[in-house]
Amino acid sequence: MSAAPTESVATADVTAAGHDVALSGVEQIVLGHGRHRLGAWRAEPATGAPRSVLVAVHGRAMSPGYFAGPVAPHTSLLALATSLGHTVLAVERPGYGLSRAALPHGLPLAEQARQLRRSLAGYAELHPVGAGFFLLGHSDGGKTALHLAGEPWSGATPAGRLLGLDLNGCGWHYAPAAAHFPDTLAGGAGELNWGPLRLYPGGTFRASRALLREVPAAEEEEETGRWPARFPAAAARVRCPVRLTFGAYEGWWRLDRDELAAVAASFTGTRRPAVERLPEAGHNLSLGLAAPLYHARALAFLEECLAASSDSRG
Repeated sequence: MSAAPTESVATADVTAAGHDVALSGVEQIVLGHGRHRLGAWRAEPATGAPRSVLVAVHGRAMSPGYFAGPVAPHTSLLALATSLGHTVLAVERPGYGLSRAALPHGLPLAEQARQLRRSLAGYAELHPVGAGFFLLGHSDGGKTALHLAGEPWSGATPAGRLLGLDLNGCGWHYAPAAAHFPDTLAGGAGELNWGPLRLYPGGTFRASRALLREVPAAEEEEETGRWPARFPAAAARVRCPVRLTFGAYEGWWRLDRDELAAVAASFTGTRRPAVERLPEAGHNLSLGLAAPLYHARALAFLEECLAASSDSRG
């Protein structure tokens, strides 16, 4: 696997949508090189080497600021994870942001995962990663993260060690209301993406407009409809611990008892994952009032993965 060096493009603090002040300690960096360059937001612990690197993968039509608490700082995944000693890489998926010019049509999900794996391997050659990598993916970013978890991870060193996979808003079969896949940028999927407005801090929808990005054609036209057929094989390739979360007002996915049991049973290469329904939450968990609860539980799962990884190494 070829190395992909990391290049800093903005050492100053990043200003997120909705924040009047910059996000202290967050910088924009570049992963990879040439046409394989990807943008990322990096937040590091204030002191000491990181305990692990949490890789946060944004969903359809979104950007890394989704994880930064764009309205309410206490909802920031970056802030909470770094306070617990982890580095966070909130990556731009291939076809978004910095890579848009080189990949105007984007990439299929499995190819996105391969490019991200190369980028993370290159990052680990230049930066400390603690005990290894932990993936957290939202919605279509969860699909990419699921493929990424199924990529080769050696585990022999922290650079090749995948600690766990936390998915939210990412299921198997679409709900009937989502069958026609309306364009999120046109607002046609508002109820599916958000649920009741009371689930979000005031100003969320105004601030979130700055987070939106055009959906690459490969994702828009090809990947969405093919996902139900591809999910079982992608899930079966995962070998690390897995956790799945859906908001109580999730609208994109079928979430009846039999469906959730089938989703969990698809992860045949690892222990049966926990599946949680989060009360008073919609599809966009990290933007909602329930974000602190979701993030705390995701990071508690990371602690479990760290403990299990330590035990397995004796």
